[in-house]
Amino acid sequence: MPPSGDGPLAGGTPCSCVSGENGGDLGDGSRELDDRSCLHCRRSDLPSSSSYSSLLRLESVPLRDYDKVARIVAASVKGFSIGAGLKGGLALFAVLGRLRRRRLLTSAKKMGMTSSSEDVILGLKETLRYGLFLGTFAGRLSSVGDLNGNLMGEVLLYFRTARWRALLAGAIAGPSMLLTGLDTQHTSLAIYILMRAAVLASRCGIKSKRFGHICKPLTWAHGDIFLMCLSSSQILSAYILKQESLPSSYKSFLNKHGGKDPVLLQGIKEIVCGMPFHNLEVIENYYKAIGVDIKLDPQMKIPCSIIHENQSCGAHLVSFLIQAYKRALPVYLPVYLIPALIVHRKGLLKRPYTILGKGLLGTARSSLFLSTYCSSAWMWTCMLFRLFKTCNIPLVAMGTFPPGLALAIEKKSRRIEISLYCLARAIESFFTCMADVGYLPSSKRLKRADVAVFSISTAIIMHCYAIERDVFRSKYLNVLDWVFGVPLPPSETPRKRS
Repeated sequence: MPPSGDGPLAGGTPCSCVSGENGGDLGDGSRELDDRSCLHCRRSDLPSSSSYSSLLRLESVPLRDYDKVARIVAASVKGFSIGAGLKGGLALFAVLGRLRRRRLLTSAKKMGMTSSSEDVILGLKETLRYGLFLGTFAGRLSSVGDLNGNLMGEVLLYFRTARWRALLAGAIAGPSMLLTGLDTQHTSLAIYILMRAAVLASRCGIKSKRFGHICKPLTWAHGDIFLMCLSSSQILSAYILKQESLPSSYKSFLNKHGGKDPVLLQGIKEIVCGMPFHNLEVIENYYKAIGVDIKLDPQMKIPCSIIHENQSCGAHLVSFLIQAYKRALPVYLPVYLIPALIVHRKGLLKRPYTILGKGLLGTARSSLFLSTYCSSAWMWTCMLFRLFKTCNIPLVAMGTFPPGLALAIEKKSRRIEISLYCLARAIESFFTCMADVGYLPSSKRLKRADVAVFSISTAIIMHCYAIERDVFRSKYLNVLDWVFGVPLPPSETPRKRS
């Protein structure tokens, strides 16, 4: 952002740095003062608009130490509240879900489950770890703006402009991820943040005169749905054929919303891969336990009877959709309501019914997306199996591609978020599969590569935040501005750079 001071002294005498003798040109008409700048300029060059880019230039301003500390502490506390709030909310719903399942399970199965107190303690530990992670992350980002030559020496001479100091801030803050656990890998999170960084960088590239023509293909209107279909093909194929390639938490999510018991998935995998059946009797006993008497044919060519027993494919689609919708509702309630308490905390007091109404509507819409996505996956695979009267891996990959079209149910603003989230997991699963067959080195050889990827990604994101604020979605920009305490005045629009 350009400085608010116009350069003259209080008495009207122009200052020597206005002529360019002592200032460093930023390339956009504004100037950044170096150590030779006069004291008057240091006082008059305080930014009126407190954007992150402006804060990163505050090394030229003699702020009092307690002001610097207060800003860092405020950012840390806000970051902690976001991390603890989000993780705590998810942990609460997870604990409630386990309590419900524990009441429904038989005593024999309960023996292998953790106690309620252990679930609560684990949830509290996870909440505290993620709170410390985001709190430290925000504090480090904020503190880089206060570093000066006395602390960093000559190193900061290469990061004197706001855009490059933001890049440095993101890289330094990245290792805060280690606070979630030294042995806890966050490959999925790191890849997702990398996808977010790539999207922001591409948006900046589209606006750039130098790289705009290269990034033009990225403006395709339905690219998010295509990415979702592509991700769906890998994720759902892995769900059926190679679950160990998926992150454990995401595998649990798919097992719940996929709606099929592991013994059924094993039977489907055996027929898809052309292996002899080993668990047909187990599958029959499973169906008998839920009140369905079925006799499976060991010579079957397609697994429809394994997927939906005596039901037709159409009847199974309808019944599965209803059940999937009921499973999806508890997932999206915290996704919409918890951020509403953080992002729209002020508006919630003035317009509670409007904001909560939108949250409930969004919950219903997203639940319909997830239930349609899961039910259509079984519909498409059954359709292809019956059409070709056979079952193999290519047909599974083909049948799991169209379910991504269900993303069209979601709001346009959420589509890219969901597609990137799924793309990150699809990429991780794909490379894990490639490593297992020997085409790539095992990820175990790369110690904490997730931290390195996360640091690079956050560096790119903060670089974009400093130079092109309008490439961010408003909700993310509001959160970032709130954490760093740098909201733009209502009368000021974000700067646009080529």
